[in-house]
Amino acid sequence: MAKPTTETINLPDFPVTIVRKLAGNFIHAEISLKEMVANTDKGLILYFYPKDNTPGCTTQATEFTAHIHDFDDLGYDIVGVSRDSVESHEKFIDKYDLQIPLVSDTDEKLCQYFEVIKEKNMYGNITLGLVRSAFVFDKKGKLTHAQRNLRAKDYTSRLLSILAP
Repeated sequence: MAKPTTETINLPDFPVTIVRKLAGNFIHAEISLKEMVANTDKGLILYFYPKDNTPGCTTQATEFTAHIHDFDDLGYDIVGVSRDSVESHEKFIDKYDLQIPLVSDTDEKLCQYFEVIKEKNMYGNITLGLVRSAFVFDKKGKLTHAQRNLRAKDYTSRLLSILAP
């Protein structure tokens, strides 16, 4: 569950590639997350996930899509981030009719900024992998909640219960 945090991560001001589908067409935008929040009157839920089209990541993305209006009513935009390519994101969005934008972070700049690349033990092999995490920023860009190493299933419901007044 996202917890109030004492971390002081600011929204980055370097550009990221955001992929979304509007009116049947893919749009790729280069924008900083700091600028994105400054140009809206909403907060931002930024979640990091390991890989497109994997079971947990699909569950999380489809749950965020299913609850997108609930988060909108609470005043939040949602953006997912993985190290997958723009092309992979397009296929993932198409396959599951995702309504949330995804950041293609192939150079891991955003992942490194949020320190979500960690050592993982996969069947005795130590590898570097993306740790499923979520960060909630208010409409002024201040980090209010953070969780690292979260469980995908039902995460959106747990987050809604925290953010609801």
